[in-house]
Amino acid sequence: MKLLDLVKYFRDGGSFEEFCQKQSLDLESEAIEIYMEQPLKIDNNLAFFEIEKTEGYIEYDYKNIKYSNLFDFYYFLDAIEESKNAQNQSLSNEELTKLLFNYAINDA
Repeated sequence: MKLLDLVKYFRDGGSFEEFCQKQSLDLESEAIEIYMEQPLKIDNNLAFFEIEKTEGYIEYDYKNIKYSNLFDFYYFLDAIEESKNAQNQSLSNEELTKLLFNYAINDA
């Protein structure tokens, strides 16, 4: 799954609980984090890990693939909610994806 796919899924009304079930993620986790395959490029694949597995590390190796932490799911879901308000509704999925990606690599 790519970041754009994730944005589309949640902007189209996808549920966090259903997403976690499909991804076999523990809903009881303290936090679920969104990672991207290295080197960071907007179209790279994402992976999702419970913080208990990653221990909050910025970089995480899983099945011989190096990942970098973009942000936690709570931040992402807040951004999706903000994108639905009147002021931000005109943002396309692509524009929101670029904003999130730029935030992750420059500010997070």
